[in-house]
Amino acid sequence: MTAQTAYGVVLALSTALVAGVVGSFALMKRMTLAGDVVSHLALPGLGLAFLWHLNPLLGGAVTLAIGIVIIDRLQRRTGLATETAIGVVFVAGLAIGTLVTPREDLIDALFGGFAPLSPLMLTVGLAGCIAVASTIFILRDRLILIIFSPDVAKSLSIDVERVNFIYLCMFGATILLGLQHLGALLAGAMIIVPAAIGRQFAKTLDQFLIISAVAAMMAVGIGFAIALRSALPPGPVIVAVASVMFAASLFRR
Repeated sequence: MTAQTAYGVVLALSTALVAGVVGSFALMKRMTLAGDVVSHLALPGLGLAFLWHLNPLLGGAVTLAIGIVIIDRLQRRTGLATETAIGVVFVAGLAIGTLVTPREDLIDALFGGFAPLSPLMLTVGLAGCIAVASTIFILRDRLILIIFSPDVAKSLSIDVERVNFIYLCMFGATILLGLQHLGALLAGAMIIVPAAIGRQFAKTLDQFLIISAVAAMMAVGIGFAIALRSALPPGPVIVAVASVMFAASLFRR
C-alpha cells in the first residue's frame, strides 16, 4: 500500500465516522434522501474544475456552499420544506454539472477517485472531520429539541433557523469530505445507509449515533480491502458493502 493510498484510507474512515453521526440526525429530521441530492450540487463545481484544470474538491466546495445558501434562502422566504428546496436546486445543479463536465472526466466526477491525496490534503480533510464532529456535538441537544418540538425550542430562545442552517452546512461539509472517494453520485450514500442500519439496532440515541458511525466505518474498511485486492474503484465497492450490510440488518426484528 502506497503512502497516498494509506492517506486515502485514513481520511475515508474519518469521514465515515462523521457521516454516520450526521446521517443519524438527518434520518431523525427525515432528510436522508437529501444526502443523495446535495451531493449532486457539487457536480457543476467538479465539472468546471476539471475544465479549468483546478483542484476538483475546490470546485465542489464552491458550488456546494452556493447551493446550501440558496436552499436556506428558499426555505426562509418561501416556507418550503427542506427536501423540496433541495430538490429545486438539485435539478439545476445536475443539469449544469452534466453540461460543463468534460466527457472524459465525467466518470471521475460521478464516482470519485479523481485526485491522489497529499499530506496537506489529508491534514485539511482531518481538520474538516474534527470541525464537523465538534459542531454536531455542540449543537446536539438543540438539534434534538428542534427535531421533536420546534415550538418548545423557540420558547427556550433557541434560534431554530440558525441551528438548522449550521446543520445544513455540516451536512454539506460531510458530502464534500466524501467526494474524494465516492464522487457526486455516491457521496450521499455514506449519510443515508449507515443511519438506516443504526436505526435497525439502536434503542437509545447514543446507541443510534455509535452504531451508525461504526457501520459507516465498517463499510469503508471492508470496501477498501476488497477494492485494493480486486483492483476495483473503491467508491462503488464501499456503497455495495454498505448496501449488503443494510440488507442483512433487515433480518433483525
